[in-house]
Amino acid sequence: MRKDIESCVAAIRQKIKGKDEQIQLALVCLLAKGHLLLEDLPGMGKTTLSQCLASVLSMDYARVQFTSDLLPADMLGVNIYEPDTHQFSFHPGPIFHQVLLADEINRASPKTQSALLEAMAESQVTIDGNSYELPTPFFVIATQNPLFQSGTYPLPESQIDRFTMKLSLGFPDFAAEKSMLLNDDDKLITKSVIDTAQLLDLQKQVSAVVVSEAVVDYILALVNATRNNQEFPNALSPRASKAIYHCAQAFAFIHDRNYVIPEDVQMIFPSVTEHRLRGQDQYAQTANLLSAQLLKKVDPIAA
Repeated sequence: MRKDIESCVAAIRQKIKGKDEQIQLALVCLLAKGHLLLEDLPGMGKTTLSQCLASVLSMDYARVQFTSDLLPADMLGVNIYEPDTHQFSFHPGPIFHQVLLADEINRASPKTQSALLEAMAESQVTIDGNSYELPTPFFVIATQNPLFQSGTYPLPESQIDRFTMKLSLGFPDFAAEKSMLLNDDDKLITKSVIDTAQLLDLQKQVSAVVVSEAVVDYILALVNATRNNQEFPNALSPRASKAIYHCAQAFAFIHDRNYVIPEDVQMIFPSVTEHRLRGQDQYAQTANLLSAQLLKKVDPIAA
């Protein structure tokens, strides 16, 4: 693994123990210029992970607690009339930060959830006919609780598809939880490892990672296998194809390679596609991952 990425993982590992794979994939999502959905039970470290990512990468951070009465203007900002100038002035909301944590996103109404769509797709927001650019880099991390918990609204497929990856932290293992109890990790300060300029440079380097035509054919074979098969009621969109492509580049990059191999695609594939394949049924408790079935059906050699 690249030394700078390994340093980032080591810094986050001080507070999120025993979850190196999820930390790596979260960094992959950011380096691929995507957005991340964290779905898990309360108290599993979702918010802590987002705070650590922002600190390690020196990014401005804002947290919005999504509730049933949250309005789009509470997140995006609002035009306020100024009596002195007799004009309206725009007061930006918390979305104008490099990292936005949309905490418990599925507790807000669909109207508020949909206010994020333009921001996530185009890195801008439009208010009263005026468009405002969001900072660069811009990274949305949304957390959500399982749908069976009270007071939650399912995310629409259009929004699910805009999240490049979905991760779950899960329960820590025995050793990690014991270390958490014996050491006062809450007082640890996650220090900056790389600055914003370095992060932008890393993202630029990721986009230059070579993807051969054979690997592109493999990605397209996987995607097309979902489009004419009733086993996969939610076919993967072209946006999903791009997400697989860019995340495979980022995964190869953090492992110090300037080219993508089929194994890179396979490693990021479940995190990029499972929530898309399941749609609003993504909360179903099942050991049979649709993404795993798909990887078994499509041979990378044949592609």
